[in-house]
Amino acid sequence: MFEFEFYNPVRAIFGIGKLAVAGEKAAELGSKALLVSYRKPGPLADVLKRLKKLLGAAGVATAEFFAFEENPTIETVAEGVSLAKGKGCDLIVAVGGGSVMDGGKAVAAGVYYQGELWNMVNSRHDGSGAAIAPPTRALPLMAIPTLPATGSEMNMCSVVSNKALGEKSYIWAECLFPAVAILDPELTTSLRAFQSACAAADTISHVLEIYINSRQDTPLQNYWQEGCMRTTMENIPKVLKDPKDTEARGNLMWTATCAINGWAWPGDGWTPMHQVGHVLTSRHGVNHGSSLSVLMPHWMRYNKLRRRHTYKMFALRVMDVAPAGKSDEQIIDEGIDRFEAFLAGIGVPTRLSQVGIGAEDLQPILDGAVKVSFGADGNLKCTPVMTKDDVMNVLKMAL
Repeated sequence: MFEFEFYNPVRAIFGIGKLAVAGEKAAELGSKALLVSYRKPGPLADVLKRLKKLLGAAGVATAEFFAFEENPTIETVAEGVSLAKGKGCDLIVAVGGGSVMDGGKAVAAGVYYQGELWNMVNSRHDGSGAAIAPPTRALPLMAIPTLPATGSEMNMCSVVSNKALGEKSYIWAECLFPAVAILDPELTTSLRAFQSACAAADTISHVLEIYINSRQDTPLQNYWQEGCMRTTMENIPKVLKDPKDTEARGNLMWTATCAINGWAWPGDGWTPMHQVGHVLTSRHGVNHGSSLSVLMPHWMRYNKLRRRHTYKMFALRVMDVAPAGKSDEQIIDEGIDRFEAFLAGIGVPTRLSQVGIGAEDLQPILDGAVKVSFGADGNLKCTPVMTKDDVMNVLKMAL
C-alpha cells in the first residue's frame, strides 16, 4: 500500500437546467460578483444575460469582465484584478471553458496577492524560480463550465500564459478550489464538433497521463482511469452525431470533471505530455486538446516496453484488443494503433505536421519544455523519467 492525503471541498451541482440555481448559490458567497467570460462570448451571450438576471434576482450585483482569450494570459488576469478591486467585488462567477475558469481563479487569487502576479505561477521546475510564491487566499469562485474538458471547475489548478515571456504554466494552490461548480449539460449543446472532439481528447489525456506515468500498485485508480477513458470514448461519437444529445453531453461533462478532480490520482501522478503540450500552445498557438492528441500515441509507442504491463492493460481493458494468439508486444501495438485511430476518427490531429509544426521547430519546442518543466537533474519528471533525448525522439516520431 501507499500513503496519500486527499482533499476536495467543491460543491458540485450537476444536472440539466441547474443553471437556474446559480443566483441563490451565488448569494451564499457574496453580494457583488465579477462575471467573467470570453472576450467574444458568441453562443454564450444569451447564457450570460440569463445568468445576470438570476444573480440580480438573488440580490447579487454584477460587474462584467468579458476579456479572456483561448489561453488566458497573466496580462489579462491583471486587468481583471484591477476591475475586481475597483468595483469592490467579493465573488467571481466564471462562465466558459477551462480558459475562463482558470482566468477567473487567477483573478480571484490576484485580488489579494502581494507582488508580481506571475510569481503565483509554477513557471520553473528546476529550483531556479526563487520568486515563485503560490497564492494563499482568493475570493470565492463559482465555476459554470460550458466545455467539458479541463475539469477546472473541481480542482485547485489554474493554467495561464505570459505573453511577454512566451511561456505557459500553472498555479497550484488550495485557495483556487471553486466554492461551487454548476454542471449543466445543456450549456454544452452549442459546441462545434471540433471543440467537442478536442475536449474529449483533453479529458482522456488527464487520466491517461496518470495511468501510464504513475504507480502500478493502484488497482482502484487504474479501474477509475480506465472507466473515464471508456466513458469518454463511448459518448463522444454520440455527441458528434447528435450535438443536442444531453444524455451523452452529461456523461462527457461529469467524466471531464472526475478525470482531474483528484479521485483518479491520489498519492502519485505526473503529466509530462501536458508540459510539452503547453509549449506547443505558447509557441505555435495549438489549442490545448490538439496539443495532447498529437503527442499521446507517439509518447505511448516510445515508452510501451518500459511499462509493458500498463500498456497491455490499456490495450485489453480500454481498447478491447482480443489477446488470443498474440504476443504481449502485438497486443500493446494494436491497442495504441486503435487509440490513434479513435483520435483521428473523432477529427482531432494526431501528427505535429497537421498543426503546422515541422522538423525545424522541434529544438525550440524542446528548449521551451526544458526551460519551464524539466527538473534540476535535467530530466522531465514521470515514470519512466524522460531525458531531453527521449522527448526529442517522441517529437520526431510525432511529425
